[in-house]
Amino acid sequence: MSPRGAVSPRGAVSSRPAASDLAAAVDRGATVPDVAARGLDVLFCGINPGRWSGAVGHHFAHPGNRFWKAIHLAGFTDRQLDPAEERLLVDYGIGITNLVGRTTAAAADLDARELREGVAALERKVRRLRPRTVAFLGMGAFRIAFGRQRVAAGRQPEPLAGAAVWVLPNPSGLQATYGLDQLVDQLRELRDFVRGER
Repeated sequence: MSPRGAVSPRGAVSSRPAASDLAAAVDRGATVPDVAARGLDVLFCGINPGRWSGAVGHHFAHPGNRFWKAIHLAGFTDRQLDPAEERLLVDYGIGITNLVGRTTAAAADLDARELREGVAALERKVRRLRPRTVAFLGMGAFRIAFGRQRVAAGRQPEPLAGAAVWVLPNPSGLQATYGLDQLVDQLRELRDFVRGER
């Protein structure tokens, strides 16, 4: 996809946070600001910030996270962006938010109540921002949050506050069920859907 406006030069690569910074991000429940605007093509919804993202203040910031590479390979961006360049996503019609705002050492540290409460907050956000599509990155968290016993990757039958809903594999490098190629294929299907909806 091409950016909607001019894209500024490549931003600085996020530096490696110290172990004390990673621990502090969890201890204080650090949040990462949304990357959002009204009328986006896709609002990606992560589970919650991991330690690295909480420490540096950028989404999907851990070097092992495949999000930035995968959205580029799927054709959402014309080059692989660095997490520090996340604000440029809006120029491509893309945003990022999280189901739960607080940083944890692992998504498994969240309980079902937090995930369900996150759905209500997300629904309010979607009503306000009016994205065409909400794409959840994490099938297990989606199942828990929405009370579904099973869910397949791809478009879901029920919209969320008027937006089409997609569920995709978690791009974390720790998630080994879906390889990069499979993640990119799923993202290409989403990209093709979004292009067809314009």
